[in-house]
Amino acid sequence: MHDAIAAETRGIPAVAIMTDRFEQSAKAMAAVNGIPDYPFVMLQHPIANDSDADLAAKAEAAVDRIVALLTRREGAA
Repeated sequence: MHDAIAAETRGIPAVAIMTDRFEQSAKAMAAVNGIPDYPFVMLQHPIANDSDADLAAKAEAAVDRIVALLTRREGAA
């Protein structure tokens, strides 16, 4: 989350991606950085032991949201 917000404040489009287990931490990090409503993408936890097919399915499910966030804003954050 921190890296995505840091990139965005420098004008570099970025998207934070994490598993749902870290949702509350991501929201807290966004709030600490002064952007409590900063959007991010969540994947279903866990991913460490997922097969390549499972990881591909999770990525496929998230790609539209990632693209939407990368292309949604002009100077946001």
